[in-house]
Amino acid sequence: MAEESVAQDQLRAFIERIERMEEEKAAIAADIKEIYAEAKGNGFDTKVIRQIVRIRKQDANERMEQEALLELYMSALGMVAEPANDD
Repeated sequence: MAEESVAQDQLRAFIERIERMEEEKAAIAADIKEIYAEAKGNGFDTKVIRQIVRIRKQDANERMEQEALLELYMSALGMVAEPANDD
């Protein structure tokens, strides 16, 4: 019986901790949304800001690999401008 009580208390504690973290996560998400709205209000493109934030999370090697693949795919689709000849 005591073991059941301990397990119930542990389970309740885990759930309450998760719930507190979820509340904090929601508050942080709302704060981030406000920052993006402020940036948009100051004339910045929030899609580009989100992309920069995503890129900055990557390590340098991962970013270089993705950029190389992007350039390769765009080139294969004829989307990369050819270098201008200065002749």
